Amino acid sequence: MTKLLTLAAMIALPAVAAVAQAPAASTYVMKAGAGDQYEIQSSRLLLTSTKNAKLRSFASMMVTDHTKSTADVKAAAMRAGLHPAPPKLDAMGTKNVAALRAATGTARDRLYVEQQKSAHQRALTLHQTYAQSGTAAPLKTVAASIAPVVQTHITELSTM
Repeated sequence: MTKLLTLAAMIALPAVAAVAQAPAASTYVMKAGAGDQYEIQSSRLLLTSTKNAKLRSFASMMVTDHTKSTADVKAAAMRAGLHPAPPKLDAMGTKNVAALRAATGTARDRLYVEQQKSAHQRALTLHQTYAQSGTAAPLKTVAASIAPVVQTHITELSTM
């Protein structure tokens, strides 16, 4: 029986480790950049149309904060010996921006908030995971500094 339990634990261990494992440094940089690009592009798009003052303020904050986090991640990547390509939207970001372009008026506002909530949850997980178990010290530090900012955005979104 003991051997069976030991075997079961050994089989389960890699699965548990994989769940908490941070992405490679270059993958973290790419995902962080893609997330920031979505935030910047979607927020700039919203700023062209929304009449909602609270959303305008939030979208402006997104452009400022995510432009800063892009610069911070790039600088940390360089300190870690990486030479990242300029950030670009991933497939999900491209799809979400296209959906926002297609929506108008208050429907765009509602869609923006829904997308922001999901995007920020993904970003929080990415930064927290890398801060806890990443391999490049400069990126771990920057991820740890970005996570609370993302949490602030999530808190703000919860009131919308």
